[in-house]
Amino acid sequence: MKKIVTGLLLALCLQGFSQYQPASEQVMSPPGALGAMIHSEGLKEHLSILASDEFEGRETGQPGQRKAAEYIAGVFESYGLPKVVGDSSYFQKIAFISESWNRIALSVNGQDYRHLWDYYAHPSTNATLPETRFEEVLFLGYGIESEQYNDYRGVDVRGKAILIYDGEPVNASGASMVTGTKELSEWATDWRRKMRLAREKGAALVLVIDGNFKQNVADVRRAIFSTGLQYGEGENPEQNYANNCFITTKVAKDILGSEYKKVIRARKNMQKKGKSKVVPLKCRLTALQDKFKRQVLGENVLGYIEGTDEKLKGELLVITAHYDHLGKRGSAIYNGADDNGSGTSTVLEVAEAFAKAREDGAGPRRSVLFMLVSGEEKGLLGSQYYVEHPVFPLENTIANINVDMVGRVDEKHKNNPEYIYVIGSDRLSTDLHVINEQANATYTKLELDYTYNADDDPNRYYYRSDHYNFARRGIPAIFYFNGTHADYHRTSDTVEKIQFDKMAKIGQLVFYTAWELANREERIKVDVK
Repeated sequence: MKKIVTGLLLALCLQGFSQYQPASEQVMSPPGALGAMIHSEGLKEHLSILASDEFEGRETGQPGQRKAAEYIAGVFESYGLPKVVGDSSYFQKIAFISESWNRIALSVNGQDYRHLWDYYAHPSTNATLPETRFEEVLFLGYGIESEQYNDYRGVDVRGKAILIYDGEPVNASGASMVTGTKELSEWATDWRRKMRLAREKGAALVLVIDGNFKQNVADVRRAIFSTGLQYGEGENPEQNYANNCFITTKVAKDILGSEYKKVIRARKNMQKKGKSKVVPLKCRLTALQDKFKRQVLGENVLGYIEGTDEKLKGELLVITAHYDHLGKRGSAIYNGADDNGSGTSTVLEVAEAFAKAREDGAGPRRSVLFMLVSGEEKGLLGSQYYVEHPVFPLENTIANINVDMVGRVDEKHKNNPEYIYVIGSDRLSTDLHVINEQANATYTKLELDYTYNADDDPNRYYYRSDHYNFARRGIPAIFYFNGTHADYHRTSDTVEKIQFDKMAKIGQLVFYTAWELANREERIKVDVK
């Protein structure tokens, strides 16, 4: 895969380089010549392998994902990159936990209810509960214990089922009985806190009356039926939470029965005087939560190029793309050519250009880490794992460049494929934004579309790819993205639909921006609040 740059090409690139003034005169290699190594043929070679049926959609923890990881490691090895993880490895291994319901049931007075219609429960925050019958449920207000307001005062809930409202009591003027102001406390914004307290108190089951059930169950439905993972031991509900489920107001009324008016009066009293009142509710309630849990192993693949400048090589630029996708559903394969075989192939090509510079004795001044991550489709888990278990110190990480879906054209740009959405470049550092703009103006001349960088972008793409795990740690990050299309997350996202010439230009822009970040005299500043 090594490419030869002809004398003519080198001369042309040097001419382009003379027009571009990097931050440091010590940069030896002409970025134009190196960027020209990134072309459609090399990208197609990588992508045709990564998005082939042999790799079975690269789902995290599945054989296809491991094949992809081995392929990427082999490419890094062919570039002569050292193994820097643990005892000489390209792989940062991650243990993921997959949790789902095997059987779940809830009934009141012989009436059976339907999961995700009448109630819902998160597998990640519940331990397995064998079929358990309760002859009584305690109405316990909001399930809060604080100095200002306390539902547990003088109440023993050990081994019992309790019924609570979500949120916290608020008086007629809108002030919280917990905070004394209109600002709500964590009891209202973090329902897990109530489950942790209930476990400390010994409650066997918490039933939460969900006032926004219709919207919340839609979100939960997607999460439960996805193949979502958590890394490590997950939320470890056996030690952290009382078993719990969220119910509709209809189910709550069935539990309240003849005590309905008494509970409503108790709630009004809480909201008016801030005093809680327990109401015992006689009913036959049966609950079952039988959970399926399995461990899945995945890995991030790391390729490293050490900087050449003794003063600067301790600083690190991280370039990422996720290589996992959705895998198989029956015999149907989600090949994920654009999502994100395109980004993975781009990063491999950029890594080759940096490796060539290093091989020629004129490598980057700062060190560069090329990291292909898994678990992105499960919730940005691979990049989250890295920032929480970094191989190189995060305080020395100057920036993250992330590439996710760069091989297609969306509807907005169907008449102009020479574009790229740029997201996050100015969120933390004005330097990063300017460097990318200058690199594009000098070399690639793409249309830089900042639509999805807006604070009020309803798609919230800034929060939806791996760069965000770096940004939330205060590390400037830039995200390159071509937008979605009709084949997004479908089996029809295949190689023959990729526009490799457009993809090559984006890869070159990634390289030029990365080259300047790695070689400029001063580290870019974090100057945006």
